[in-house]
Amino acid sequence: MKNLTKKEALLQAAKELFGEYGFAETTFKKISDRAGVALGLLTHHYGNKEKLFFAAGMDVLENFISVLQQATADAEDGRTGVLSFCRSYLAFSIDPDTHWLVLVRCSPYSDMKTSEDRDIMLRKFEEVHHLLEVQLQRGMDDGSIVPLCPASTAQVITGLMVGANRTRVLTPYTFGSSQDFYTETLAFVDRAISARN
Repeated sequence: MKNLTKKEALLQAAKELFGEYGFAETTFKKISDRAGVALGLLTHHYGNKEKLFFAAGMDVLENFISVLQQATADAEDGRTGVLSFCRSYLAFSIDPDTHWLVLVRCSPYSDMKTSEDRDIMLRKFEEVHHLLEVQLQRGMDDGSIVPLCPASTAQVITGLMVGANRTRVLTPYTFGSSQDFYTETLAFVDRAISARN
């Protein structure tokens, strides 16, 4: 792994392996071998596997939030902001370089060992929800979105994104092409919120 510090190389290898094999099947030895870094440095930098797993999940989540912020920052109106949010959410989930599966496995709903880690992760996921809620309120204010409850609608749309993502990424079922599935998901959101329909 070129141009990375040893600590960064370990985190990169951990994200790859946790995404590929999950928590139970990923070992410190596999991580150190993939990173090309001495095994003892894992404990030095991260302490234990749970802390490394949490660090990997947080890294992916922070990158995810950054992508969503960028996607909504220049939207011309709230409706466009919501659709940009959703499009970026779905695109992030299928980009192998984002290590999305780590985040799926490290959500606040997973069996994390400490409530402190779960609370931190939950607060981060609340930032994702808040970004969407802001765009929904913006759309009602600018007239591009029908009147609705921003908090509840953000929750429904987030649930739809999670469900669409899990259907495409984690299940063996195929309903036409995968791309059509995400395209129809976006069209469904647009039909539900748009004041232009």
